[in-house]
Amino acid sequence: MKHQRGFTLLEIVIAMTLTALLLGMLSAGLYSVVDDWRNETGGLETGLDEALAVLQLDRALQAAFPHTYIDREQLAQRVYFRGEADSLSFVSTVSPQRQPVMTAWRLRSDPEQGLQLQLTPAFGDDPDARLDDLDPAPLLPGYSAEFRYLVQRDIDSKDWLDRWDGSARQSLPLAVEVILTPREPGAEPLTVVAPLRAWRSMAVEPVLLPP
Repeated sequence: MKHQRGFTLLEIVIAMTLTALLLGMLSAGLYSVVDDWRNETGGLETGLDEALAVLQLDRALQAAFPHTYIDREQLAQRVYFRGEADSLSFVSTVSPQRQPVMTAWRLRSDPEQGLQLQLTPAFGDDPDARLDDLDPAPLLPGYSAEFRYLVQRDIDSKDWLDRWDGSARQSLPLAVEVILTPREPGAEPLTVVAPLRAWRSMAVEPVLLPP
C-alpha cells in the first residue's frame, strides 16, 4: 500500500500568502474599474442634463406667446417681451413642470454663475414684479449666454438685433438666437436658433421701429 503524502505547513502558508496577494491585486483592479465607471457615468449624466436643458430652452422659446397686459400708467395694452444681449424675459406656453398654464421665463447670463432661470405663472398682468421676488436657479451653470432677436426690415430683408422691447414694438421677434459659450478652454460654443411661431397678438397691432 502506497503512502499518501499531504501538504506541509510551509506549503499551506505559501499557498495562503499567494492567494491573499492575488485577491488584493484583483480588489485593487476592481476598485479602479469602479472609479473609472463612476467618473465616466458622472460626465455622461452632466452631458445629458445640459442637453435636456438646451432642449427645454429651445422648446420654451419656440412656444413663446405674445402675452398682453394693461400698462396702468398709460392705460394701454402692452405685449410682454424684454430682450437684452445678456438677458431675456418672455411668456411661453411651455412649462418645465408641464403645468397647463402659461409661464413667465427670465433668463440671465451671470459672469460667475452661468445661465440662470426664474419662472413664475403668467397671469393677466406684468410678471416682472413676481420674477423680481424669486431667487434664480442654475439652468446651464457652465455656460455664458448671448441673445439676439430677428426683425423683418421689409419684405426682402431681415436683421438681428441686440435688444427687443415688446412693449414698444407690440410684438415678438421672428426668432431668438442664443449663443451658449462654455467656460472650458477650447470648447466650441453652441448656437440655438428658435423661430417664434406666435410672434404677434391678435389684440394689438405691431409697431415698426427703426433699428
